Parts: sequence; structure tokens; C-alpha cells
Amino acid sequence: MKNILPSVKNWKKPIHIGRHAYGDVYKNQEILVPGPGRGELVFTPAGGGTPVRLTIQDFEGAGILQGIHNTDQSIRSFAKSCFTYALDQKIDLWFSVKDTISKTYDARFRQIFEEEYERSWKKRFNEEGINYFFTLIDDAVARIIKSEGGMLWACKNYDGDVMSDMLASAYGSLAMMTSTLVSPEGYFEYEAAHGTVARHYQRYLKGEKTSSNPMAIIFAWTGCLKKRGDLDKTPDVVEFGKKLEAAAIETVENGVLTGDIMRVAEPDPRNKQVYTEEFMDAIAERLREKL
Repeated sequence: MKNILPSVKNWKKPIHIGRHAYGDVYKNQEILVPGPGRGELVFTPAGGGTPVRLTIQDFEGAGILQGIHNTDQSIRSFAKSCFTYALDQKIDLWFSVKDTISKTYDARFRQIFEEEYERSWKKRFNEEGINYFFTLIDDAVARIIKSEGGMLWACKNYDGDVMSDMLASAYGSLAMMTSTLVSPEGYFEYEAAHGTVARHYQRYLKGEKTSSNPMAIIFAWTGCLKKRGDLDKTPDVVEFGKKLEAAAIETVENGVLTGDIMRVAEPDPRNKQVYTEEFMDAIAERLREKL
């Protein structure tokens, strides 16, 4: 977006984060170990059979334990979603885990992605001139920083959670990051990934002026409207969503800015920091002109 200076100067294209929103630490079990004892990982086969039992740690004192999981079905669905999105957007797909350390858990992710690519996507990627690339998560971070952007970076749940916030902040603001959740069944959910801005809301309740950035919320609504329009075959709804997005972008590019993007905007005497309501009024005025 014009008028915004990314913290990483060589970033010239969007970087898309594909986050696997299932499992890992977000669906775990944890134990606060009170003292000496053995921590174990146990799997008991359904219908009988010999349990698999592995020692995690023989504790000599207090500590902590955590158990996480994932499923082949969920990982494969995530892989299909990433390949589908990369092909649709005509961008390279990068995937990264740490399978040199996690030689079963992370290695299973890598194996399923590679199986899916070789079986169903390699030919189509080659035809479109795009690539599938795997590297370790730490190497991926270094490569992303040195790149000009323009790829889909697929990550496990926790990695995607962290890296998406890092990228959004480096590009200017969490409030400028769009987020779309896609299920294996083809359901879509559009959201503002930054969550609530409690500090600003508490000031607003006290009657104080705030300069909150509503861009991510606006684009959650426009994304939903455009998808609904596509599904219902109502092009006027799709067109309204596009015009609202254009009005919002033009507002920023013409120097009407909330506090978060004022700090990362190109120096220009025409830039003006405005309060939340003023920012939305400016977008509404541009939208009326387009309608």
C-alpha cells in the first residue's frame, strides 16, 4: 500500500501466512509437576493391543509437562488448502517446520505436504510457473526477511500465530492485516485477526477520543460480502465490497491516517492523524462518491 513504509525495506509484495488452525499447543494437556516422578507419553490402541509408553523425563524436582497432538486428516486438509490457495493466487508456496529436531511430529507434516504435492499439485504448479519450497522454520525466517515477499508461507499452528503478528507489525500495523479462515469443507470465515483493542475501548467508554484503526474489521466485512455475493451470484454485492475496500485504501494513501499508521507513513506534510470517527467518516465520504 502506498504511503506505508514496511520495516523491512526490501519487502515489495504481500506475504501470505497459511496457519494450520488445529492442534499443537492450542489443543493440549498440561501438568504442573509437583515433585520427583516420571513423566510419560502413553498411547493405548483402541480395541486392545499393547500400549506404547515413552519416558519424557524422570523428574528430580518440580517442573512442567505438556502433551500435544495432530491428525493426518487435518494436516492433509491444511496442505490441500495451501496448495489450492497458492495456485489460485499464482504465488510460490513455502512450508517450514523443524523436522531435524522433531523427527516424528514435524516430520509427519513435511511428509504429508510432499506426498500431496507430488500426487496432486506438481504438474499444475509447473504449468503456472510457481514453486513449492520446503525449508526449516529458522531458515524460512531468515529467507523471508531477505526476500521481496510475494509468497504463501505455510506454518504450523503456533508458528503461524507468531509469524503473522510479526509480519503485520513489520508491514505497519496489526490493524492492516486481513485474515480468512477456510475449512476443509469449503466454509469461509473472515475476521480481524488483531482481536479487541481493550485499551482504546476503555478510553472510549470514559468519553476520551481515540485513534483506532478499523481497516481489518472493514476488510473482514468486505471479504464476507464478496464471498456471499459470489455464492449467491449477486454481482452488485461483490461490487459494493470492492468499492468499500478501494475507498478505505484511498483514504490511507491520501494521508488520512490513524495513530498506528501515522508512525510508519512516508513523511509528507499532507498527512493528517485523525480520530477513529473522523477516519471512518473519510472512508464513508469516498465510498459515497464511488456509489
